[in-house]
Amino acid sequence: MDHRHILRALSGLLIVLFVAMTSSTVVSVALPQIIGSLNGTQSQYTWVVTAMLLSSTASTPIWGKLADLFSKKLLLQISIGIFVVSSIACGFAQSTEQLIAFRALQGIGMGALQVLVQVIIAAMISPKERGRYNGYLGGVMAVATVGGPLLGGFITDTSWLGWRWCFFIAVPFTLLAFVMLTRTLHLTEIRRPETKVDYLGASLIAAGVSMLLLWVTFVGNDFDWLSWQTAAMVGASVVILGVAVAVEARVKEPVVPLHVVRRRDPALAIVASLAVGMAMFGGAVFLGQYFQIGRGYSPTEAGLLTIPLMFGVLLSSTVAGRLVSKTGKVKPYIIAGVVVLTFGFLGLSTIDHETPLVLVSAGMLAVGVGVGMSMQNLVLVLQNTVPLSELGSASGAITFFRSLGGTIGVSVLGAVLANQVATKITAGLAKIGVDPAASSSGGSTLNVAAMPPEIREVVRAAYGDATGHIFLISAAISVVGVIAALFLTPTKLRDSVDL
Repeated sequence: MDHRHILRALSGLLIVLFVAMTSSTVVSVALPQIIGSLNGTQSQYTWVVTAMLLSSTASTPIWGKLADLFSKKLLLQISIGIFVVSSIACGFAQSTEQLIAFRALQGIGMGALQVLVQVIIAAMISPKERGRYNGYLGGVMAVATVGGPLLGGFITDTSWLGWRWCFFIAVPFTLLAFVMLTRTLHLTEIRRPETKVDYLGASLIAAGVSMLLLWVTFVGNDFDWLSWQTAAMVGASVVILGVAVAVEARVKEPVVPLHVVRRRDPALAIVASLAVGMAMFGGAVFLGQYFQIGRGYSPTEAGLLTIPLMFGVLLSSTVAGRLVSKTGKVKPYIIAGVVVLTFGFLGLSTIDHETPLVLVSAGMLAVGVGVGMSMQNLVLVLQNTVPLSELGSASGAITFFRSLGGTIGVSVLGAVLANQVATKITAGLAKIGVDPAASSSGGSTLNVAAMPPEIREVVRAAYGDATGHIFLISAAISVVGVIAALFLTPTKLRDSVDL
């Protein structure tokens, strides 16, 4: 496809990616209000995010492999349909349990959209030229991440709309993208009727990962780290994933190509993506909660306050994408990105409920710059090492591990935050002479507006002070990404679509 046709098809792909990204960020700022209105708890707050990431993570390698076997365009149209139906269902949810279930379905569609857009772009454009288009990709991701919280805050604060429109708003844009892609996307599909989808391997990977993530979500709250439940769940996960590896090593068309994952650079890119995903998803999910519950801002104001984070992603992804295309080198930008990311989280680890907003904004800007420079370029490193026939499964593998990192990050940091908040609320209530056991409103619900003023202040201070701890953990995780990036082989990106 020439430049003009690429841009026409790319416009539809970017709308799809924009809507998929926005569906997360719109909800991120509105989530404290959503959980409050549905009388949900802190653990359910984490679950609304985890359920989506869990289903997205488990299904990503399957979609990536299907993209190598079947029509990429048809798969994209199917995933758009799943996403539209699940978004409507989320908007009509009447309880947190229903919302969590529908968000899990939405995660399947979202995981498909994110990996298929990357696969289709890679099938149209060579790795060296892709850096130029990755600038558009990073820009759209940044605008979605900036505009999402602002849109979510505006919708939630507008009385005649309400939080349910945070889900409904995605539907018309997704349908528009469906029509555009039907007309403009024309790929040369290679039919391979003799191939088979490895459903057994896919099912085992999904089951093993799901079991592990369920353990991460519940451990420390519902049962202890050293308990029979931990032994049963972790043991079952290890056994299932061990069988999955054995199956993947034997089948002709594996879901996760082990020969790709075993190579040095793809393995290091995956480790770095895992660390960046854990740090970024885990940290960013709780910023909206910090500004609203910890600092007392409205959803719209919370959306405005997250702009430095998104501006950093927009600026760095655009600049780094153009520099990568110009030089053909990618390693220096990845290393710089993960180092800046680490320092950004170290800065955010010092915040409490009274930290000046200038300091909070500086930390968020550094995190955004780090994510923008590293995330898409790590995908590029992997795509540069595989032939066109393995592009789908290789892209699916790195997206899978990044989502896995994000899911584990949200679960672990959510558990740490819940424990820190509970401890601080108990101490704060005791200090003002209120019996924590008698005051169920102190910790069991996020409906802060319904609390008495003195208890509300204790809860706000607890959330504000506890948030710094989770960013310190994020900084430690991102150090792993720095180490992996340092060991990447310095190579030039190839000029052709195929090896």
